[in-house]
Amino acid sequence: MKIYTLEQGKELVKAARSTIELAARSPRFKRELVRSSLKSFDEKYGVFVTLKHYPTETLRGCIGFPKPVESVRMELVDAAFAAAFEDPRFVPVSHKELDELIVEVSILSEPIAVKSRSPAGLRRLKIGRDGVIIEYGLYSGLLLPEVAVEQKWDREQLLDGACEKAGLPTGYWKQPNVKLYKFETQVFTEETPSGNVVELK
Repeated sequence: MKIYTLEQGKELVKAARSTIELAARSPRFKRELVRSSLKSFDEKYGVFVTLKHYPTETLRGCIGFPKPVESVRMELVDAAFAAAFEDPRFVPVSHKELDELIVEVSILSEPIAVKSRSPAGLRRLKIGRDGVIIEYGLYSGLLLPEVAVEQKWDREQLLDGACEKAGLPTGYWKQPNVKLYKFETQVFTEETPSGNVVELK
């Protein structure tokens, strides 16, 4: 998936880091300061911001918006803030950690419904390319494409992982009343904290 150039990706990652750094240092931080620095990015795509410790790559926070509602410019700042300070799995990021964190920005394609749960239907899910979303009533779970690669999962393990993320029993994705979607991402990440930004292939 190709939406933005590398230069645009660098701008997005820089804006995400600026959001976190400014908010960590000032409780009166105004998000519009960063939004106004992004001169374009008015398109609507899903956005996720992921934080990892360097060099272990241990997850430190990951929150975003799977379905586009606001512009990328708006959602990026909100996702960066939430990943650093509102991920319920972690304590808020402190300003002392800023030099130990890798900032990663994922831009999501429009989710596509996966209607067939047959082996043939599931073969349309490609490990490493597709992320998944599970929805059932008030329950929902999303896993970005890189999770399956990092965990060395096959397709069924990926779907089971999404069920677990949603708070549903393993294998619940097989139920006909469960909604299943797939999506692709374009990912830009720092190689080192505040360092060079690259696009992940």
